[in-house]
Amino acid sequence: MEQIRCFIAIELPDEIKTGLVQLQSQLKSGNQPWVKWVDPYSIHLTLKFLGNVAADRIGEITGAMGEAVQGASPFHLEVKDLGVFPNLRRVQVAWVGLSGEVDKLVQLQQRIESNLAGLGFAPEPRRFTPHLTLARLRDRASPDERQRFGQLITDTRFEAAYTFQVDAISLIRSQLTREGAIYSRIGSVELNKPLSTTTA
Repeated sequence: MEQIRCFIAIELPDEIKTGLVQLQSQLKSGNQPWVKWVDPYSIHLTLKFLGNVAADRIGEITGAMGEAVQGASPFHLEVKDLGVFPNLRRVQVAWVGLSGEVDKLVQLQQRIESNLAGLGFAPEPRRFTPHLTLARLRDRASPDERQRFGQLITDTRFEAAYTFQVDAISLIRSQLTREGAIYSRIGSVELNKPLSTTTA
């Protein structure tokens, strides 16, 4: 049986991806061979990583996604602020944060987590922290390089704020290649549209 490496995510509008291109160009100061930049056009908001899944399970996964969005109306998120994991002195990951109706996002993610646990997918032990990954520092990065990159993050002004509406979640295939991961949408589930109040 074919195995498909996949995850559930919210896809971003092109306007935000263009903004992330500009932000990365600000951060790419000088020679940084120890920084691995994420392709801005493949950045997405991951809700649940599933790993390798048998192809014949895709239907039940999208069914669980459909149940998770029942009663969940579209909501707005705002992309703003720069941050790092785990801290500015020993940076491993640089990211952009999310604000707006984050409570609705967290509720949606928890429902996805719960529904997929019922299918045998282990819940993520770490607390869900909504973010968009911009870069990862390679293992060979020295403590000094990690700290310098943390200072660069601190000194960089990211004043643009992009608001977008979340009205669907997607199941995305991740194919690993030597050039990096290639992402393609397998399926998509729309959040419940609010009931129309107009009368004929």
